[in-house]
This record gives sequence, C-alpha cells and structure tokens, in this order.
Amino acid sequence: MWLREVKRFIRSKSRIVGALGQPLLFLIALGYGLGPVFAKAGQGNYLEFIAPGIIGMTIIFTAIFNGIQVIWDRQFGFLKETMVAPVSRLSIMFGRTLGGATVSTAQGILVLILATVAGFRPVSLIGILPALVVMLLIALLFSALGIMVASLLKDMQGFQLIMNFLVMPLVFLSGAFFPLGDAPSLLVLVARFDPLSYGIDALRYFLIGTNAFPLALDISVLVVITGIFLVLGSYFFSRIEA
Repeated sequence: MWLREVKRFIRSKSRIVGALGQPLLFLIALGYGLGPVFAKAGQGNYLEFIAPGIIGMTIIFTAIFNGIQVIWDRQFGFLKETMVAPVSRLSIMFGRTLGGATVSTAQGILVLILATVAGFRPVSLIGILPALVVMLLIALLFSALGIMVASLLKDMQGFQLIMNFLVMPLVFLSGAFFPLGDAPSLLVLVARFDPLSYGIDALRYFLIGTNAFPLALDISVLVVITGIFLVLGSYFFSRIEA
C-alpha cells in the first residue's frame, strides 16, 4: 500500500507542479512584498521567517487531502478490492497514511529547496535533518486526520467542504505568517489549540533558530496528536463499508 501511494505520487507530475505553484507565489509575493515592512518593525528578514510556515502549509494541504483517495476508491469500487486482500484493515490504513505522509514530506522538501533558491538560508545545515523529521510528523498527523474524516463520508464534495473549512483556519491561526510572540494573547491562546502551530514552531527552531514554544512541547504535542489521529483513523477506517 505504501509503495502504491508513492508510485501514484511519482506518476502525477502535473499535480506536483500545481502543488508547488501556490507555495512559490506565497514565498515571492509575501516574502518580498512584506519584507520591508517586517524589517522596519524590527523583526528581521520576513522571507526567512515565512519559509517554515510555507513549508508547513504545503505539507498540511497535501497530507489532509490524501483522504480524498479513500472516497474516490470507495465510489469506483477499488476500495472493495483492497478490503478483500489478505491483510488487516489496520495495515491498509497505516499504509495509506504513510504513503500520503511520504508524498507530503517530499513536497515539503521541494518547497524548502525552492525557498533556498529564492534566498532563504537555514541557520545551520545540521538543523535540516531534524527539520525533516518534523515535516514527517506533520505529514503523518494530517494524513491520518484526512483519512479519518474520509472514512466518515461518502462523497468528495462533502469532504472538500469540510477540509477547506478546516485547513485555512489551521494555517492562518498557526503563526505561519506572523510571529506569535507579538500576537494578541487571545490569538496566542487559539494558536495553542492548533496542532500545526507546534509543527511550524519546531521547523522555525531547526531552520532559523527562533521559536515561540519550548521545543520539547512542540515535539510532544506532534507525537501525541499524531498517535490520537492514527488510533481514531484506524477505528473509523475499520468500520468503513466499501
């Protein structure tokens, strides 16, 4: 199942180009457009600040919409063929989650490369390795969430409505585009309930050396929430009717 998802990613070159268009637009338009304002406010280089946020945004979009493949396979009968295979539904769910997370992490790496070309410079090359681990944790978390929601729905339109309603607040309230340290206390409180906040905060720590929350808290929240969504996703996927 994992190999199947990776092969599907490799074949869909047009999807890769489309997925990279939006992050590149954000990097150039916001990174350079708001850079002077950010610098005058004494916050430093906005491109460097926003790059980890754009990486996190790319990962969550790709990972969470991985769940639509479940609904697609369900509508066209492919899921029924998968279910009769001599493997447990738990293994199928984990395979789909890991496959979606692999695709999302790969796209996050591509955005990191594009950001470097655009002028982003990590504070340390060594920090890139743990940053990749954080990317994978973010991808696993939201890939499991997407599959969990898809297991409860039967039509793609409903899934897209729910995910669009969910994804944009998660991104914009995570501190991806603004520093949480200078944000109003109410906004910071809301960000603390957003799991993406901790992922982007950990990415900033490893890539640019700044963070709003303790690193141990970032990693702990990501691991715990990922585990919760994996358990819930496995439960709902095991009860799905192909």
